[in-house]
Amino acid sequence: MEVRVSSGRASFSCGLRLLLLPQLLLLLCRCGADEEVLMNTKSETTDLRWTNHPADDHQWEEMSGLDDEFNMVRTYQICTPKSPSSYWLRTRWIPRRAATTLYVEIRFTMMECSGLNQRHCKETFNLFYYQSDSDVATPTQPAWMENPYTKVATVAADHLLRPGGDRRSNVKLLRLGPLRAAGLYLAFQSQGTCMALLSVRVFYRKCPQLRRAFAAFPETIPHSLVEQAQGVCVENAVTPPGVQTRPPSMLCGEDGQWVGQPTSSCACRPGYEALESEVRCRACPSDHFKSGSGPSGCRACPTYSSTKVPGSAYCPCYSGYYRADSDPPHASCTRPPSAPRSIVSQVNDTTVTLEWSEPLDRGGRVDLTYSVLCSSCRTTSKGSVSSCFPCDDSTLYRPMQRGLTQGRVVIWGLQPYTAYTFTIQALNGVSALSQSEPASDKVNITTSRDVPAPVSGLKRTVSTETTITLKWNTPVLQNQHSILDYELRYSPKDGDEAGRWEYVTSKSSSMVLTGLQQGTQYQVQVRARSQAGYGSFSSSSTFSTQPDGVNSAQLVLTVVLVSMGILLLIAAVMVTVYCYCRRRTRSNISDKGGHFPMGQTMKVYIDPFTYEDPNEAVREFAKEIEASFVKIEEVIGAGEFGEVCRGRLRVPGRKENYVAIKTLKGGYTEKQRRDFLSEASIMGQFQHPNIIHLEGVITTSCPVMILTEFMENGALDSFLRMNDGQFTTIQLVGMLRGIAAGMKYLSDMSFVHRDLAARNILVNSNLVCKVSDFGLSRFLTENSSDPTYTSSLGGKIPIRWTAPEAIAYRKFTSASDAWSYGIVMWEVMSYGERPYWDMSNQDVINAIEQDYRLPPPPECPASLHSLMLDCWQKERANRPRFCDVVASLDRLIRNPASLKVTHPEGPSSSQPLLDQRVPPPLSACGSVSEWLRAIKMERYELSFLQAGFTSLDFVSQLTTEDLLRVGVTLAGHQKKILSSIQTLRIHKTPPTLLY
Repeated sequence: MEVRVSSGRASFSCGLRLLLLPQLLLLLCRCGADEEVLMNTKSETTDLRWTNHPADDHQWEEMSGLDDEFNMVRTYQICTPKSPSSYWLRTRWIPRRAATTLYVEIRFTMMECSGLNQRHCKETFNLFYYQSDSDVATPTQPAWMENPYTKVATVAADHLLRPGGDRRSNVKLLRLGPLRAAGLYLAFQSQGTCMALLSVRVFYRKCPQLRRAFAAFPETIPHSLVEQAQGVCVENAVTPPGVQTRPPSMLCGEDGQWVGQPTSSCACRPGYEALESEVRCRACPSDHFKSGSGPSGCRACPTYSSTKVPGSAYCPCYSGYYRADSDPPHASCTRPPSAPRSIVSQVNDTTVTLEWSEPLDRGGRVDLTYSVLCSSCRTTSKGSVSSCFPCDDSTLYRPMQRGLTQGRVVIWGLQPYTAYTFTIQALNGVSALSQSEPASDKVNITTSRDVPAPVSGLKRTVSTETTITLKWNTPVLQNQHSILDYELRYSPKDGDEAGRWEYVTSKSSSMVLTGLQQGTQYQVQVRARSQAGYGSFSSSSTFSTQPDGVNSAQLVLTVVLVSMGILLLIAAVMVTVYCYCRRRTRSNISDKGGHFPMGQTMKVYIDPFTYEDPNEAVREFAKEIEASFVKIEEVIGAGEFGEVCRGRLRVPGRKENYVAIKTLKGGYTEKQRRDFLSEASIMGQFQHPNIIHLEGVITTSCPVMILTEFMENGALDSFLRMNDGQFTTIQLVGMLRGIAAGMKYLSDMSFVHRDLAARNILVNSNLVCKVSDFGLSRFLTENSSDPTYTSSLGGKIPIRWTAPEAIAYRKFTSASDAWSYGIVMWEVMSYGERPYWDMSNQDVINAIEQDYRLPPPPECPASLHSLMLDCWQKERANRPRFCDVVASLDRLIRNPASLKVTHPEGPSSSQPLLDQRVPPPLSACGSVSEWLRAIKMERYELSFLQAGFTSLDFVSQLTTEDLLRVGVTLAGHQKKILSSIQTLRIHKTPPTLLY
């Protein structure tokens, strides 16, 4: 294009060729950005009619010319190298639409001043803009100066036109913003330049529509340097369950380019799989399925299932096949098992043992169980069955009636001379889904007719003040056996001794009970024995020792005289006890070596091993319970002597309640029976809210049982581990206070537990802790100023919980129990952590000898750790008594502020070998799995990997919200994980984003 300048100006001519530099092409054609043009003079075919200033001196001259594509364009040129005055050129009003940032592309040519030889010549011009909400500018308004105009830049030419030189144009790209008004004017200021505006283009950039990571983002206009655009999941994509629902988002840069990767939780929904491009989801074909949302692909239908519908989330089972509710969708369909085989019955009086073989077809499952159905049948005189009825609650099963995993069950509590039908059902996880009855097999048996029938006709013939004479009818036997003898049992009907049975035998059908209490009612039962064994006890009958013919006046006089004698005896005993206490007090004061003097004025606890006959100790301290009152429901564990079960105790006249049942397994020796019942003889002597309560024993039938109250939450150590971090400090101190109160009670009774540990503390539904497990317990010797218990040689000792003197010399005292209590405190405050962690027993002994002690658990109040250290004093005389421990804990509970002072974080310099409180930092591990195992959080390993946290870099950015999404909901576990990565965060430089 040829441009000429004349009319009184310096004449010159210049050929302008419209050229774009390769670098400019790279700048303007940015990948991924769209442009919206607001003004482009190259597309104008008529006069631009821009405004000149000064208005009467049109130095800016509008001209037409051809570009390099021979298109007609409108241009402006000016050449005033002689004058330094300002000449302005203003565009028309340009609406900015939704953009806050605009770009101005200016294509121009400029003459080199050296060729013009003018002193005021310049080789730059200025660009301004003025914002307004409408087209309000006039030739005089706004004022032609920098304010109110806003200067954008002083534009200099990169290529100047000179005679004989290259004819190259300049292209400049300038940014305007942030803009707030509805539109703007552009203004060009020339002060002595000789130039031509070849084209002016005004536009803004926007991020184009985009699909990525199964999210669709709309066309977005950036309103800041970096704009967070909101998207939606593409068709057939959803946010997986359990993931926090947030719309997909992605950064839209000011230059109209999408930055980085989107933040998206979208994934193909069930029944659809992802394509490689991750922009859409495809339906699973027939006979394929996808059960969950996520990146996984479609799978072929499992065995015995199919689907003909594309996009299926599961495959329906064939007819007759099922999936249990607990089965995953990818599991094969299965069916109920066939019937059990080869039932073998063994009848022993009123006890039946049934054994059988497993079904030929287990239905393709491994969760095979059995149920036993019992029916009592009536027979006709000819021996045929007339009708059957379900057995009542008096029928007992071992190990249980339903949910059996082995092909054997023992049934007792049956009635003699009775026909029974037992049905064995085979069940698995899909039996309940089948419309048909479970496959089963039956066996008919008749209980033994050899044992005598229940005795009837029990009545009193004569009674005195201390005796009762009884007689009863001789039962009729159904065979040639004869009655060998009778066993009669009796107990007071009311009072403290109610339910404590005394047993006597008689060869005849009458008996005289002697040594009874005056004016007392007794309940009596009797049963007969033949060569086949004992029959059932008769129903309970009540008789009184009031003598026949004694008038009420004589009875009152006798009672008064006896009462006066008892009062005199009590007074004499009290005087004796007072003198004894005075002597013991003086003895204890003079003895400086003993730390736990006998505080009782008389021995309260009696060692059951001092009895020659163990049954006598059991009868004295434990209540005998009728076996028919107990119903075993399930096996919950195994003890040293047999199984531990949960059951229900239903004593007539009392509310039914749950009990824990310890059983003595068959084939026991007399010593094992004695050791087993000794624990009941010990527990029966304790009555305290923080000591496990003994309900009674069953010794007159098989199996022998010990019944205690049922503690719903089980052992304290496992209960704390399952609820890590879920309790307040006050709640934990309350648990410790209950344990200390129970131990104070035992200590006051001169009783040493010897095995105090969190595993031997039971917790009920109200979080009340009770001391249990008295298998290692022994009572203190009272004939010594330093009462101890010396264990038998080679006895097992729980090293981690035992005091040094008890380990070295087998000396057990209440002071050694205090040491163990300090370990229990540490277990509670660390939520069931193993004392001394993975150290061997010998390492523990060596560390204690070197005066090392366990450090405070995380967030443990300093006052509690100080109390632990008091309990771990090497000299047992310096350890606190349990009454002191209870008082200290009460003071802390009354002053909760004292529990907020904790030890400073970090390892203790005085205990480097034992301080393992701080979990290893993330930087010390080589992988996510190794790190989780190091902090004992390996239970979340699969959850972390499935959530995409496969590298330590990702893990180092974890937040609490991320942990909830992974499935870490326990506050204690969250705290342990976050503290492990905190060290790495402190020293890690935050990543920077380059936009």
